[in-house]
Parts: sequence; structure tokens; C-alpha cells
Amino acid sequence: MTKVLTLAALVGTALMGGLFFAFGTAVMGSLQRMPAGQGAAAMNLINVRIQNPLFLLFFVGTAFVCLALAVLGFVRDSPGKWWLLAGSALYLVGVIVLSFAVNIPLNDQLAAVDPASAAGAAEWQNYLAKWNPTNNVRAIACALAVLAFGLALASGSGNQNTGMEARQSWDGVQRY
Repeated sequence: MTKVLTLAALVGTALMGGLFFAFGTAVMGSLQRMPAGQGAAAMNLINVRIQNPLFLLFFVGTAFVCLALAVLGFVRDSPGKWWLLAGSALYLVGVIVLSFAVNIPLNDQLAAVDPASAAGAAEWQNYLAKWNPTNNVRAIACALAVLAFGLALASGSGNQNTGMEARQSWDGVQRY
């Protein structure tokens, strides 16, 4: 069970990290070069369209998987448990908390002004100054979480022997 959850967390975190990376390296730079009203209007449209079932499945679903892994990490003493806890903390704090504390409120503020107005242009500049660095932190948190989940898998997390499995000895004979 832990191995399946760890794989799900790794994949979900990698997908979210790729999204944040793409925004940070291509999308936001392109929108920033547009006239303020157009860039803000395009970002508002993106913010509405991204709230779809597939995105929410990975964004929120990965958070739930990380919560489950964190609980398992605290109640089980297994190889890689600290990597599971680290990966889960990185996603939950570096993505979920930052998103709800910074990025989503900034999205709401941007949507509340007319992008074509002077106030909209000022809000767009404020948005870019605050949203981009936080988005980059989310991308880095995801990259580090993917690494942590990969190290958890490599250390054997989720592969605990119950005592009933056959074990290969040094001479190649299976023993129970």
C-alpha cells in the first residue's frame, strides 16, 4: 500500500511541478511582455480554465496522498519513512499552503479589477512581482518532493517483509 501511495505521490508531484515550471519559464514571461491589460486578461482566463476536474484531481489528490503518507510515516517504522515525510511536507507546505496563502489570493485580487484600467495595470505589476517568485518556490518544492519520494522508493519504502515471504539467501536458496 505504501509503495502504491508513494508512486502516486511521485507522479502527482512531478506533474504539478512540471506545470509550475512551465508557468515560471514560459507562460508568465510571455504574459509579462504583453500590454498590461492583455496579459492580465489572459491570466484571468487561465485562472478560470485551470479549475477543472483533471487539474483538481492531481492538485488536491496529491495533497490527500501526501497526508496519507505522512500519517503512515508517523505510525510505521519503515525504510524510507523520513523521505516520505520530507516529500509529503514539501508538497503540503511548498505547494498547498503557498497556493492558498499567496497565489490564489493574488489570482482573486487580479480578477477583481478591470484589466484595461489604470488600477488593473497597477495590480498586474503587483501580481507579477509576488506571484512569480512564489510559483517558482512551488516548482522547486515539487522537484525536491519528487526526489524525496524517489529516494523513499529506492530505500525500500513499502517493501516491508511480514515474515511470511520467501527470502533469497546468499546461496540462492529460497528460505521462509
